[in-house]
Amino acid sequence: MVSHLPAAARPLATCLIAASLATLTACATPPTDPAALKDFEAMNDPLEPMNRDIFTFNLYLDRYFIKPVAQGYLKVVPQFARDTIRNFLHNLGEPVIFANDMMQGEWQAANLTAGRFIINSTFGIGGLVDFAGNTGVERQSGDFGQTLYAWGAPEGPYLVLPLLGPSNPRDAIGMGVDGVMDPFGYLAGAYGAVNSATIGRFAASGIDLRARNIDTFDELERNAIDFYAEMRSLYRQHRADELRHGRPGPMPNFNIEGNGP
Repeated sequence: MVSHLPAAARPLATCLIAASLATLTACATPPTDPAALKDFEAMNDPLEPMNRDIFTFNLYLDRYFIKPVAQGYLKVVPQFARDTIRNFLHNLGEPVIFANDMMQGEWQAANLTAGRFIINSTFGIGGLVDFAGNTGVERQSGDFGQTLYAWGAPEGPYLVLPLLGPSNPRDAIGMGVDGVMDPFGYLAGAYGAVNSATIGRFAASGIDLRARNIDTFDELERNAIDFYAEMRSLYRQHRADELRHGRPGPMPNFNIEGNGP
């Protein structure tokens, strides 16, 4: 599903995280064969039985609700309007990216993010146009899960969250913290970070992301021998790239004890 969540998704994530972490006792039994045990530890998925059940539940939601809505979105909303919505949602997320890049000591990424936000909020008409991107200032990554990684916090086991998809305890906690940090959640209402505006942003971001990946997702599901294992692998590769901020290098050492840089 969604491996890197927009800031709007993170307040909702806190409720789903609590429900998932409460079931961490549903662990797979480690194999006794040394070679099989090595592969088991490399996958870092001791919660696989529970994760597969949640993955199946997420696929059911996607097949009968999320995908049809995304398909309708593609048919009803023209391309230029979809691009405008995406740009606006991305611009709302820039303050959280900036704050996390600062906490990670990623000064260049923080500087680029601040520049993007200022440029797009002014010349880009409140973020409706990605003026900065059109001039070569690329969008950066930055979330509190990355920040915890930079501080040396352990990842914990692979975890599939209801609706939100692949994650791990460190990133799940990061989602909740990002939701609390998100300034627009407070500006949009008097009841804190979780309100109708942030829920609307979460829904819009999710539908937009799903609409952009309909064909890709369908092809992966159609061709995968084990779709769960395929999505787990793709998530870990994508997340490793985010943790490195796109810099080349070996895959981070995913393990339960710790994987700081």
